[in-house]
Amino acid sequence: MIEIKTSSVSDGEFNRGVFATVDIKKGELLHEAPVIAYPNDQHQHIEKTLLEDYAFEYGMNHSAILLGYGMLFNHSYEPNADYKINFSNHTFEFYAFTDIKAGDEILINYNGDVDNKDELWFNQD
Repeated sequence: MIEIKTSSVSDGEFNRGVFATVDIKKGELLHEAPVIAYPNDQHQHIEKTLLEDYAFEYGMNHSAILLGYGMLFNHSYEPNADYKINFSNHTFEFYAFTDIKAGDEILINYNGDVDNKDELWFNQD
Protein backbone atom coordinates (compact mmCIF):
# COMPACT_ATOMS: atom_id res chain seq x y z
CA MET A 1 0.00 0.00 0.00
CA ILE A 2 2.90 2.39 0.75
CA GLU A 3 6.59 2.55 -0.06
CA ILE A 4 9.59 4.80 0.46
CA LYS A 5 10.91 6.65 -2.58
CA THR A 6 12.89 9.77 -3.41
CA SER A 7 10.84 12.89 -2.66
CA SER A 8 10.96 16.27 -4.37
CA VAL A 9 9.39 17.80 -1.23
CA SER A 10 12.33 16.93 1.02
CA ASP A 11 15.63 18.73 0.76
CA GLY A 12 17.57 16.64 3.26
CA GLU A 13 20.52 14.41 2.60
CA PHE A 14 18.36 11.41 1.68
CA ASN A 15 15.25 13.13 0.20
CA ARG A 16 12.89 10.32 1.16
CA GLY A 17 9.14 10.29 1.46
CA VAL A 18 6.20 7.90 1.75
CA PHE A 19 4.26 7.17 -1.45
CA ALA A 20 1.06 5.30 -2.24
CA THR A 21 1.47 2.14 -4.33
CA VAL A 22 -2.31 1.79 -4.84
CA ASP A 23 -5.29 4.15 -4.76
CA ILE A 24 -6.24 4.82 -1.13
CA LYS A 25 -9.68 5.99 -0.04
CA LYS A 26 -10.26 8.82 2.43
CA GLY A 27 -10.34 7.46 5.99
CA GLU A 28 -8.34 4.32 5.20
CA LEU A 29 -5.56 3.30 7.61
CA LEU A 30 -2.22 3.74 5.82
CA HIS A 31 0.30 2.80 8.48
CA GLU A 32 0.54 1.99 12.15
CA ALA A 33 3.90 3.14 13.56
CA PRO A 34 5.07 1.80 16.93
CA VAL A 35 6.70 4.38 19.20
CA ILE A 36 9.67 4.55 21.50
CA ALA A 37 8.54 7.07 24.10
CA TYR A 38 10.81 8.94 26.49
CA PRO A 39 10.22 11.57 29.21
CA ASN A 40 10.43 15.16 28.04
CA ASP A 41 13.27 15.88 30.47
CA GLN A 42 15.43 13.56 28.33
CA HIS A 43 14.71 15.50 25.13
CA GLN A 44 17.77 17.69 25.75
CA HIS A 45 19.86 14.69 24.71
CA ILE A 46 17.85 14.14 21.52
CA GLU A 47 18.28 17.82 20.65
CA LYS A 48 22.00 17.16 20.17
CA THR A 49 21.26 14.71 17.35
CA LEU A 50 19.59 14.59 13.95
CA LEU A 51 16.61 12.92 15.62
CA GLU A 52 15.55 16.28 17.09
CA ASP A 53 13.69 17.13 13.86
CA TYR A 54 11.92 13.77 13.86
CA ALA A 55 10.60 13.50 17.42
CA PHE A 56 6.85 13.79 18.00
CA GLU A 57 4.95 15.04 21.04
CA TYR A 58 3.51 12.05 22.86
CA GLY A 59 1.09 13.28 25.49
CA MET A 60 1.82 15.89 28.14
CA ASN A 61 5.04 14.48 29.58
CA HIS A 62 6.62 12.48 26.80
CA SER A 63 8.07 12.68 23.31
CA ALA A 64 8.45 9.78 20.92
CA ILE A 65 10.53 8.41 18.11
CA LEU A 66 8.32 6.62 15.58
CA LEU A 67 9.33 3.33 14.04
CA GLY A 68 8.32 1.90 10.70
CA TYR A 69 7.62 4.62 8.14
CA GLY A 70 6.32 6.99 10.83
CA MET A 71 9.23 9.42 10.74
CA LEU A 72 9.43 9.54 6.93
CA PHE A 73 6.16 11.31 6.10
CA ASN A 74 6.91 14.79 4.76
CA HIS A 75 5.07 18.00 5.69
CA SER A 76 2.39 19.95 3.85
CA TYR A 77 -0.05 22.66 4.93
CA GLU A 78 -2.46 20.89 2.55
CA PRO A 79 -1.94 17.30 3.69
CA ASN A 80 -3.59 14.24 2.21
CA ALA A 81 -3.07 12.24 5.42
CA ASP A 82 -3.50 12.73 9.15
CA TYR A 83 -2.51 10.78 12.22
CA LYS A 84 -3.96 9.86 15.58
CA ILE A 85 -2.04 8.73 18.63
CA ASN A 86 -3.20 5.41 20.03
CA PHE A 87 -1.82 5.52 23.58
CA SER A 88 -3.20 2.09 24.52
CA ASN A 89 -1.25 0.45 21.65
CA HIS A 90 1.70 2.89 21.80
CA THR A 91 1.34 3.65 18.10
CA PHE A 92 0.70 6.52 15.73
CA GLU A 93 -2.01 5.61 13.23
CA PHE A 94 -1.78 7.35 9.84
CA TYR A 95 -5.01 7.72 7.86
CA ALA A 96 -5.86 9.10 4.42
CA PHE A 97 -7.37 12.57 4.95
CA THR A 98 -8.35 12.72 1.27
CA ASP A 99 -8.47 10.15 -1.51
CA ILE A 100 -4.87 9.44 -2.54
CA LYS A 101 -3.89 8.20 -5.99
CA ALA A 102 -1.26 5.51 -6.59
CA GLY A 103 2.10 7.24 -7.01
CA ASP A 104 1.19 10.30 -4.90
CA GLU A 105 3.40 11.27 -2.00
CA ILE A 106 1.58 10.98 1.32
CA LEU A 107 1.94 14.19 3.32
CA ILE A 108 0.97 15.18 6.87
CA ASN A 109 0.86 18.53 8.66
CA TYR A 110 3.71 18.49 11.16
CA ASN A 111 1.71 20.80 13.44
CA GLY A 112 -0.50 17.84 14.33
CA ASP A 113 -3.74 19.28 12.93
CA VAL A 114 -4.53 19.32 9.22
CA ASP A 115 -5.79 22.92 9.43
CA ASN A 116 -2.94 24.37 11.54
CA LYS A 117 -0.97 26.86 9.43
CA ASP A 118 1.45 27.93 12.20
CA GLU A 119 5.09 28.23 11.27
CA LEU A 120 6.93 24.96 11.90
CA TRP A 121 9.14 24.80 14.99
CA PHE A 122 12.33 24.18 13.01
CA ASN A 123 11.75 27.33 10.93
CA GLN A 124 11.36 29.56 13.98
CA ASP A 125 14.26 31.54 15.44
